[in-house]
Amino acid sequence: MKQIYLDHSATTPTDPRVAEKVIEFMTAKFGNPSSIHSFGREARQALINSRQSIARLLNCNPEEIYFNSGGTEADNMAVLGYSLKNGVTGNRIIISNIEHPAVANSADELESHGFEVVQVKADSFGQLIPDAVLSAVNDQTILVSIMHVNNEVGTVNDIAAIGRALREKGIAFHTDAVQSFGKLPLDVDRMNIDMLSLSSHKIYGPMGVGAIFIRAGIKLQPLMFGGSQEDRVRMGTENLSGIVGLAEAADICRAEMENEAEYLTSLREQLHSSLLENLEDVTLNGHPTDRLPGNLNLTFHGVEGESLLMALDLAGIAVSSGSACASGSTQPSAVLLNIGLSEEEAQSSLRFTLGRSNTAADISRTADVVIKTVNHLRQMSVSESSSSLRSA
Repeated sequence: MKQIYLDHSATTPTDPRVAEKVIEFMTAKFGNPSSIHSFGREARQALINSRQSIARLLNCNPEEIYFNSGGTEADNMAVLGYSLKNGVTGNRIIISNIEHPAVANSADELESHGFEVVQVKADSFGQLIPDAVLSAVNDQTILVSIMHVNNEVGTVNDIAAIGRALREKGIAFHTDAVQSFGKLPLDVDRMNIDMLSLSSHKIYGPMGVGAIFIRAGIKLQPLMFGGSQEDRVRMGTENLSGIVGLAEAADICRAEMENEAEYLTSLREQLHSSLLENLEDVTLNGHPTDRLPGNLNLTFHGVEGESLLMALDLAGIAVSSGSACASGSTQPSAVLLNIGLSEEEAQSSLRFTLGRSNTAADISRTADVVIKTVNHLRQMSVSESSSSLRSA
């Protein structure tokens, strides 16, 4: 039985083209970029080339890219680092109520340092209305952090409009683009973004590496201390093989993004249509059109989501019931609750996130298994209810 992986928002398999590059820089080209001998110079050039690859996808200067361990560190660097460095000019930080824990928990930490954190509510689609964000701004606001794409429901925010308005007010703007980098067009100049977080393992690169864009002139308080790597913004010997892998993955995305988005959208609609045609009481979570191409988040009313997830897993199909960072939690998704779902509805929801290796045959089989399993679970629920009534 072929296994089907539909959890690409949690992580992606490393592309073989990327893995080949990573192995090369783990074995043959393993120098430390800070060394002055030929091995080090070769490593330093690879670091420069990698910075250029990331910059091309963001339309920024390579010198504005700083490598780190991934999206969580990048979010911490932006939210904590900027606020701690610039807190003398104001103490209000604005985020949304559906941010990734890396942003939300960083903001919580800032409250213990005397900062005021304001959460702007997303609408029922999981989208942030620019005017709602701006209405939370006052003369003490120093930073706004709004994600580009929500990791659970896949909704895309109009960060260009938010960024434009904040630029006019002179307020720094950070966006968590971990879910959109390499999948949707990004232009930090056109979108008026001051800081942007990205991660390698969401775009078929290796785990444990990522980067942050920091616009020239923006100053952060370092969260680590050591040598002079990454212009003293993020100290520590660079993960060269991982960085080269991230750059290769970014180059592939740059070349294939448009075709891949079209392909994943067609697969997503195939799955969505098949489930709606064959099942009742299924609703879409997130925006119907402003959404990541490969994301489909659905509520199967009357079905316990974990039971459906485990049944699919036994059938060799991997999906998710929420954010990978909340793995192991029995609590309903905070994102789904914050866009208006009840606890029961949130616990009846699953996230299907498709990737470049999925096929139409994978989607057809997935739909068949989901339809069969949902009908079975609903029949069991009806039988149990009838049995309880007879016993009463």
